[in-house]
Amino acid sequence: MSPAGPGGRPDQSPSRCQVSRGLAVALLRLVGAELRKIATLPSSWIAVGVAAVGSLGITLLNSSTVRGAVEKGQLDAVAYTTPAEAVFSAAPIGTVGAVVLGVVAISSEYTANSTGAGAGRQIAATLTTAPNRLAVLGAKVLATVLSVVGMAVIAVPTSLVAAYLAFGEPIASTDLADTAARSGGVAIYWTLTALMALAVTAVTRSGIVPLIVFIVNSSLVSVSFLLTRLTWLAYYLPDAAGIRLFGRDTLGLFDRALDPLTGGLVMAAWTLTLLAASAAVLTCRDA
Repeated sequence: MSPAGPGGRPDQSPSRCQVSRGLAVALLRLVGAELRKIATLPSSWIAVGVAAVGSLGITLLNSSTVRGAVEKGQLDAVAYTTPAEAVFSAAPIGTVGAVVLGVVAISSEYTANSTGAGAGRQIAATLTTAPNRLAVLGAKVLATVLSVVGMAVIAVPTSLVAAYLAFGEPIASTDLADTAARSGGVAIYWTLTALMALAVTAVTRSGIVPLIVFIVNSSLVSVSFLLTRLTWLAYYLPDAAGIRLFGRDTLGLFDRALDPLTGGLVMAAWTLTLLAASAAVLTCRDA
């Protein structure tokens, strides 16, 4: 029986369980809406293509080069001789796709529509539908995580299969656990990088600066790794901290890097700090 309220009437106020369930349903709807937004952006599919096709292409190129060197007995000409290394050495190209997904999840909100559609910005409609800005940011974070993890689930296994076929050898049971752990590390690294790009974009309201900074640092010349030549403290910068989540130092280029667990935690700390800063900015300034 419901407890009596004022005037002896049963109390019709919702229970905590009902409130929690309602909030969960609302959040799921927001996440679904954000996933649909990401799926309708052409740049999102370009990002998936870069991660999946780019990783596969570099993996096949690496595999061909290494296999040729092994067959000729020129082992000193290559840094590794295993299919797994051919895959994980190509993983940084997928970071570019992750960065693009993280950036467009926010930057698309601030892009002006065509004049025929009123030349407005999506953010106005988004906040009208869902006024709670923290909930909107949380939904974007979850949608980005799901998108990047899904991208990794496609890209990494495909590249692994291609690499082992190119090498002409089955995966050994002794390598299975390490390969699985490093595959998960790729997904974590891509996801955390995407979320950092999302957070910076939320602050800048534009995708130009985050795209330039994150893509250049991920694919061309990593400033973090250049700084490690000067000080070991550079290994605590986000991209350098997480490198051992999937990378193995076959050339001694980052022999002082953090171990996978410590590096992953440092990278996660950077991500949470940037997301907290973006949440503060998003809630305090005008849309």
